[in-house]
Amino acid sequence: MTDKYESPFSSRYSSDYMKSLFSSDTRYRTWRKLWVSLARAQMKLGLPITNEQVEELEAHIDDIDYDVVAEREKKTRHDVMSHIYAYGLKAPGAAGIIHLGATSCYVTDNADLVIMRDGLRYIRDELANTVLKLCDFAEKYKAVPTLGYTHFQPAQLVTVGKRASLWLQDFVSDIEEIDFAIGSIKFLGCRGTTGTEASLVALLGEGALIDELNDMIASDFGFDKMFDISGQTYTRKLDSRVINSLAALAQSAYKFADDVRLLAHDKELEEPFESGQIGSSAMAYKRNPMRCERICSLSRYLINDAGNAADTAATQWLERTLDDSANRRISIPEAFLCADAIIRLLHDVISGLVVNEKVVAKHVADYIPFIATENILMEAVKKGADRQAAHEIIRQCSMKATAAMKDGRDWNLLSDLAKEKELRFTEEELSGILDPAGYIGRCPGQVERFVAKVRARIKPSDVEIDKIDK
Repeated sequence: MTDKYESPFSSRYSSDYMKSLFSSDTRYRTWRKLWVSLARAQMKLGLPITNEQVEELEAHIDDIDYDVVAEREKKTRHDVMSHIYAYGLKAPGAAGIIHLGATSCYVTDNADLVIMRDGLRYIRDELANTVLKLCDFAEKYKAVPTLGYTHFQPAQLVTVGKRASLWLQDFVSDIEEIDFAIGSIKFLGCRGTTGTEASLVALLGEGALIDELNDMIASDFGFDKMFDISGQTYTRKLDSRVINSLAALAQSAYKFADDVRLLAHDKELEEPFESGQIGSSAMAYKRNPMRCERICSLSRYLINDAGNAADTAATQWLERTLDDSANRRISIPEAFLCADAIIRLLHDVISGLVVNEKVVAKHVADYIPFIATENILMEAVKKGADRQAAHEIIRQCSMKATAAMKDGRDWNLLSDLAKEKELRFTEEELSGILDPAGYIGRCPGQVERFVAKVRARIKPSDVEIDKIDK
């Protein structure tokens, strides 16, 4: 038993990588790396900073004394200044040149950009691996007929693989949005209190030297693009774009998981279920689709979390306001941790998704006589039947079958139609007309072509998706 609070994302749902990326250690080590990079660039451009000072800073990137930081912050009420103080104690020979010409947002905003970029890349790779699993599933079941639904009412036949390709298409569009968001992330650099770079003008004088300094720092962190214009912070529109790309993924995940839940009710699909898994504490027979329910639950949270970024972008005052800070510290990491958790669940479900083909075939057999009535009518006319009379016979037989179905009684529309002499069919002939393969249209070819396009576009990554907590 512990009285220490942990976010459910850190204790239950998210991967070790994502928890590490959004940890305090990563955040504050990145701050120190930014200070090292700034000092090195300033030294190279002629400011009175020595190589020994830069090396001293570099040697103490990892040994952060959080107790000193916390004690200092009680006094200063300023997190960045408290970290500068703690860093200076570890590197006393360089304490006087840490943060030269910078504002707090030099470290806070640039670190956020680095972390969000790396987080999106990981999310993208996780999703790519999951998409390829869904490609396998779609191809495997590309020609297996299943009852299609509109308004959740029986409609024409599709195939299991074709339905999966609809999920697949949504996830591919999410990868495209994430790619766009990654491409939108630029480096802020060292821009000063209102984005004018006035402090750097005082230090370096020439505009060209300031640009060179920012280019050197950006290069250290793997950026080749910088924001053309900024206030003290980069535009919070970027945060909104990034979180929206994650929320879009959550929409697709919710749709997929909700569909699986509906089909699980009819016993057509099942998510993975281990031999020792318990579905209900009271009802021992239950096999609840708990993973898909969790996907829906987390997805709903992430979809709504996108509103934080939109509100923050809309409410920024002039060149800088601080009412974004506390919100962003919570909403951005939680969005990434949530997206990571969702994809881990998706990967687990898709990798072990079970199709109960006999149940699927039974539902097809129950409804295909109704679906095929127009074809039966056409064939009856070819045999010489009167079109209007045949239509009425089929209508009456269909209504009787529907009534029996609603009454819970056994019914056999095929047998009833075969008994109608005016239709001129044997039951064997009707069985040929009712072959489900004749009612799936171009589904197999549609799946093949689409999956081939996806495989050409989405390559597997070396990201390992660890199995979710059961």
